[in-house]
Amino acid sequence: MHKAWLVGITIVFAATMVGGCNGGRVLPGYAVLPRIEAIQGKQVIEQFRCGTCHTIPGIRGATGVFGPPLMEFGRRSYIAGNFPNSPGVLAQWIEEPQIMKPKTAMPTLGLNEGQARDAAAYLETLR
Repeated sequence: MHKAWLVGITIVFAATMVGGCNGGRVLPGYAVLPRIEAIQGKQVIEQFRCGTCHTIPGIRGATGVFGPPLMEFGRRSYIAGNFPNSPGVLAQWIEEPQIMKPKTAMPTLGLNEGQARDAAAYLETLR
């Protein structure tokens, strides 16, 4: 039994040292850059002053308390308690909340489809 344990540990150690197909070299880590849509979405969120109603991480002055805080929004399962949180549904919600859920407190702000998609991409990064 001791020999089997030692062989297992040796295999794990060797696999860790080899590190894939890089000749055993340790490669430096890299930062995952946000998609261009998310970068543009941050600008859209600032332009349409979404932080007047919502607290939104990474958005200057976004400390509103009228709407729900949007921290870790990308981890949420639902939008407005009714709709599955997926990028397409979120973009539709941002563009036309009053059509999706009449009498919601979320106003229709006049974002076009592209702007709504970009804003949704930024919110998806909040994890």
